[in-house]
Amino acid sequence: MISRFSFPTNIVFGVGAVQEVGPLAQKLGGTRALLVTDKGVAGAGLIAPVRNALDTAGVETVVFDGVSPNPTEANVDEGIMAYRVERCDCIVGVGGGSPLDGAKAIRLRVTHDLALEEYDDNFGGDAKISNDMPPMIAIPTTAGTGSEVGRSTVIICKATDRKTVIFSPYLMPNYAVCDPEMTKGMPPTITAATGMDAFTHNIEAYLAKPYHPLADAIALGGIGLCAKSLRRAVENGGDLDARADMMMAAIMGATAFQKGLGVTHSLAHPLSSIGGMHHGMANAVLLPYVLDYNADSCPDRYRDIAKTLDLPREPEAVVQWVRDLNESIGIPDKLRSFGITADTIPAMVEKALQDGCYLNNPKPCNAETMRALYEQAI
Repeated sequence: MISRFSFPTNIVFGVGAVQEVGPLAQKLGGTRALLVTDKGVAGAGLIAPVRNALDTAGVETVVFDGVSPNPTEANVDEGIMAYRVERCDCIVGVGGGSPLDGAKAIRLRVTHDLALEEYDDNFGGDAKISNDMPPMIAIPTTAGTGSEVGRSTVIICKATDRKTVIFSPYLMPNYAVCDPEMTKGMPPTITAATGMDAFTHNIEAYLAKPYHPLADAIALGGIGLCAKSLRRAVENGGDLDARADMMMAAIMGATAFQKGLGVTHSLAHPLSSIGGMHHGMANAVLLPYVLDYNADSCPDRYRDIAKTLDLPREPEAVVQWVRDLNESIGIPDKLRSFGITADTIPAMVEKALQDGCYLNNPKPCNAETMRALYEQAI
């Protein structure tokens, strides 16, 4: 059954939902869509059902598959050129968090001429973003970032060489078309990494300092879905019920983290820009160390999480459960497994301090904290 709801944006959810992309593009006034993706998604054949749905509705498509695994400003510039040269009037993002973030940044730059770092949320860049953007539809092929419903895009900027968070409600796609069938082909490693990204979003949002009971309730629900279905999705990629749960958990995580995230994300972002790690994998490896660090700062919150996970009500039980989850889905417990060495720590700490996520961490963090966490994780 396909469900439709608006929270926080318009969501079409269910097996077969991708077939509705054409009529939705028509509804938005689109006649020629820039289909933004990456080479992996294109090579896996996942853009074919999207193009077929658009063609059936009479919407022409131009494919731009130049988004990197960690999107860069150069990717965005190339996408803008394709959009303009091909005279497109709407954008359809297809893929994981990277293509969807790339699509949102291209959408922004079509009508906003400042360099991307000028829109950095850390420095009030949201005030420079207006609603004057072409329409966009987001179609996730992973279940991790929740970028399909998110208000942000994360891009490595040329001027700073770091992952920059650009945040505005105007960046939310007009429609998120979420079809679990589109995630069936994800290999177990990517299923695990993206699933832990969704889990980290939910758990960090729940522990974040700001007051937001609505986000808290959503985050606990997302944690529960990950606990129920992440292992199943990794073990059996064809389990559509598990795939649907994880796709919803990703949506819930991205909805919940409007409240804020924590130091896991500040530490993870440099691991992508400096170390080349997949963002979800970086989150997964770091999360147990950060949960252990935060454990004495908000025991009531840990008890709530333990209750959701059906664990004893001690913070240590939550930390160990996450370690066990990582092990069960094949995620290493050390960053050195990905070639990260101690000599990179000073540069990563410098980048992490420029990332505002840690400001909402439930326990205060500084350069020494970050250095110690990196050292533990390496």
